[in-house]
Amino acid sequence: MSNCKIIAVSLEKGGVGKTATTLNLGAALARAGKRVLLVDFDPQSSLTVSLGLAPEDHIENIAALMRDAISEKPIDASAAIVRKESMDVISGHIELSAVELSLSGVFCDHFLGSILTPVRARYDYILIDCAPSLGMLTINALAAADSVLIPMQAQYLSAKGVELLLGVIFKMRKRINPNLAIEGILITMRDRRTRHGREMVEAIKAAYGGNMRIFETEIPASVRVSEAAAAGVSIFTHDPVGGVARAYAALACEVDNAGCMEARDA
Repeated sequence: MSNCKIIAVSLEKGGVGKTATTLNLGAALARAGKRVLLVDFDPQSSLTVSLGLAPEDHIENIAALMRDAISEKPIDASAAIVRKESMDVISGHIELSAVELSLSGVFCDHFLGSILTPVRARYDYILIDCAPSLGMLTINALAAADSVLIPMQAQYLSAKGVELLLGVIFKMRKRINPNLAIEGILITMRDRRTRHGREMVEAIKAAYGGNMRIFETEIPASVRVSEAAAAGVSIFTHDPVGGVARAYAALACEVDNAGCMEARDA
């Protein structure tokens, strides 16, 4: 049995750091000697672009693999894997939007799992960058995953997004993936200077801290994250001694050294 953990990085709200977390947590784990696969499962392909890859340059990508799975053709995920910064990557593509439209009816939630299962034993971690929605792509990601990592800003709208996601996780456990766990809530883009931010962090801890893990690590707000994405590299390549790199290294230690804490009431 594989010891690989598949983690879906998900929240319906956009702009909360899902892609940055997938990329930089993966890079931190790889720097710690872990075998890592990143999967760009968002039609916007932000993870792909943030790694300096051009989605149109890759004939084999996650959209092509999904089409093969849906058509019951032989699947070769290895053909879609490229290597970046000691990590394997399956790139995204805008065609995922069209793929999602074809995912309707019964038994349409396991296609991503069928793609990842044959390569799972090669890795310690597979991180899935999910789309900012709760549609069938995200359902496929949650069906394939062992756990969900929830990045959120210390803002009201992010908190509402968490409530929606927790409702979906609860339904997934009942109907599709009974072992789906919550890896934890990660506070991102934290600005300790604002009173509102401090109050929201305390509110998040009060609301969820008794039911699931809230990572001790908080990712600080920094222009370095955008700079790294624009350069097509991880924060460890762009600013290896900065606060964001230190935070993601600390997050990797939390993820790798502790098991998931199940949400009792999710």
